[in-house]
Amino acid sequence: MNPTIGAIEENAARIERAVRSGSGADLIVTPELSICGYPPKDLLLREGFVERCEGACDDLGRRLADAGVLVLGSPMRVRDGLANALLVYRNGERIAQYEKRLLPTYDVFDEDRYFMAGDRAVVIEVAGFRVGLSICEDLWKGEDAGFARQHARDEDPVEALMREGAEVIVNPSASPFVLGKARRHRELLIGHARRHGVFVCSTNQVGGNDELIFDGHACCYSPEGTLLAAGQGFVEQAVCCEISRDRGGVSGVRDPRLDACAEELIVRALTLGVRDYARKTGFQRCVLGLSGGIDSAVTATIAALALGPDRVTCLAMPGKYSSEHSVADARALAEALGVRFLVVPIEDAFEGARRTIDAMFSELGERALGEQLPDVAEENLQSRVRGLVVMAHSNRTGALPLTTGNKSELAVGYCTLYGDMNGGLAVLSDVLKTQVYALARWINAHAGEIGLERAPIPEHTIVKPPSAELAPNQRDEDSLPPYEILDPIVRGIVEERVSVRTLVARGFDEAVVRRVARMIDRAEFKRKQLATGLKISASAFGFGWRMPIAQRWS
Repeated sequence: MNPTIGAIEENAARIERAVRSGSGADLIVTPELSICGYPPKDLLLREGFVERCEGACDDLGRRLADAGVLVLGSPMRVRDGLANALLVYRNGERIAQYEKRLLPTYDVFDEDRYFMAGDRAVVIEVAGFRVGLSICEDLWKGEDAGFARQHARDEDPVEALMREGAEVIVNPSASPFVLGKARRHRELLIGHARRHGVFVCSTNQVGGNDELIFDGHACCYSPEGTLLAAGQGFVEQAVCCEISRDRGGVSGVRDPRLDACAEELIVRALTLGVRDYARKTGFQRCVLGLSGGIDSAVTATIAALALGPDRVTCLAMPGKYSSEHSVADARALAEALGVRFLVVPIEDAFEGARRTIDAMFSELGERALGEQLPDVAEENLQSRVRGLVVMAHSNRTGALPLTTGNKSELAVGYCTLYGDMNGGLAVLSDVLKTQVYALARWINAHAGEIGLERAPIPEHTIVKPPSAELAPNQRDEDSLPPYEILDPIVRGIVEERVSVRTLVARGFDEAVVRRVARMIDRAEFKRKQLATGLKISASAFGFGWRMPIAQRWS
């Protein structure tokens, strides 16, 4: 299910439509906090919000009195606080409620801020089976994200369900997509099924909510650990599974979550993230700068897949240092995608800004822009003029401005505040540069499968040396280590949180590692002003990344 956060009545109607068009199941399970969407954050603190959620669930339970047992995810008032709860309905009446017992408080999760942990196991009878209720982290226990220590002293909710005689465990979840997490989730589910000899059925929220992307991929496992049913993922879908005590452990069900390669999963996740961000915030179209480089090419392709090519405008903004092929490569991509393409030269605007700024510098006794190269002020001014053009287009047309910077650049500060960082959504902010190249090649190789008429990204865009084109003959490697070296260092520091010493032990040059580490620290002030970025890794530059700006840890 793809809920919109806070759209309580709309989400209830979405659930009702799905149930009434379904298969008449004995048990119908919706994702975690399905009535309000996850994560609702401080909406939970707004007066009347929780009461409306509970009321909507009770109304929905009554309207679906002729359906099977219905499990809805909702916040709930308990004792002196709130619970992340499941409300269970049969024949129009609420027959049970369960409060999530393990509350994740790491990375993007902040459930201790809002909820009180439950302290009891709940098992219900459905069609002759004893069904144990759990919610998300109750099964993962932080083990999927490397935070098992957080729950080391907590009672195991699964063990508690076993003591109550559960034969089936259902697990409504709102677990964000993270590349590589799928296999660990499946291993955990299989482990519970085999260890306790129970059916394990998991359903997950799907869709984009701000920076988080949820991939769905509902599934059901037999007590032997055999996959009995699996959702295709990244789309709303009712996954139906019939279980019986005498069913064997043989199944031909394939698991789309494990069969897909990393590039396919990232493309599908980013496409869904862009589509839902636009839809849920009310944007009908988008605009971005198209430089002829790899990052903007992949961003434009994702935008066209997400919104449709007729709703995407790409602006080529050549300046004094732009290469001859930059506009040609941008135009070729735009034509292949079928998006609107405009050439907006920035030289006149840049020269006007230069005259104004040089007059100021003259009074200060500073040298003029470009008088001595390299000149970061001159380079950044070009980027900011381009940002001005994109934002002017957005202001006039109402199009969502997309930024095109990748995670490698954002990590080390190879980006311009109020320039290429201008925008409402940072599509590639959690995608390393080497991953961007891999995405480009995958898109070209699978164009027909993802709905494109032909391979859209020019080969020249993929093979040419990356350059910001803000100075004569500029190359990224003039300022940065080669991305094949930079990216593993960034991944180590940002995603694994390892030390310089550990990276040097892996074979990286100590001077390079220390330089990159300093660049990452010094660029924190830029990242604090980054547009909302779509998260696909274990550690993204978003609200799960909480580093101080004014700090001297080395």
